[in-house]
Amino acid sequence: MANPADRVYTSLLVIRCQAGDGLAFEDLVAGHHRSLRGFLHKMLGDQHNTDDVLQEVWMDVFRDLKSLKDPAAFLPWLYRVARNRAFGLLRRRRTPMGSIDEVDPIVTAEEEPDFTAADAQAVHAALGQLGPEHREVLLLRFIEDMSYEEIAAVAGCNIGTVRSRIHNAKRQLRIIIQHKAGQS
Repeated sequence: MANPADRVYTSLLVIRCQAGDGLAFEDLVAGHHRSLRGFLHKMLGDQHNTDDVLQEVWMDVFRDLKSLKDPAAFLPWLYRVARNRAFGLLRRRRTPMGSIDEVDPIVTAEEEPDFTAADAQAVHAALGQLGPEHREVLLLRFIEDMSYEEIAAVAGCNIGTVRSRIHNAKRQLRIIIQHKAGQS
């Protein structure tokens, strides 16, 4: 949601919701449901859990929206609520993630000029192998188009940590994809 007009409209919807306008909440959900669901699905990797967590997130938002002091901060706040729910479920699952140390180092390879549908599929498959913190920053930056400041607000860390996580996540993603390509 990089469009400034969309951000202003969302802020106005938040103000209307805080004033008790139920239709504004419906518009808020309609405007963000799909992207939030996509974020949660990539974080959790499970259709059933995604839908359950998504419903819990919207219930949390409905209940706590009045406490949001800055309507312009809605998007990072929304994703923070979703992040907390997703990480809570991931902690309960305790699914072990692959370590970057388990993957062979990259052998210098020439870059391919075109990005194909198969490449996109490989990226999405590799995202699921990243740890939650790395997957989260890549999704927020490149899918949700959030600024580093917004990602820092969602993740509850400083901008330097966000930059480091993005750098390391891209590096790990590259290693996973190249490792898989070497196995084919």
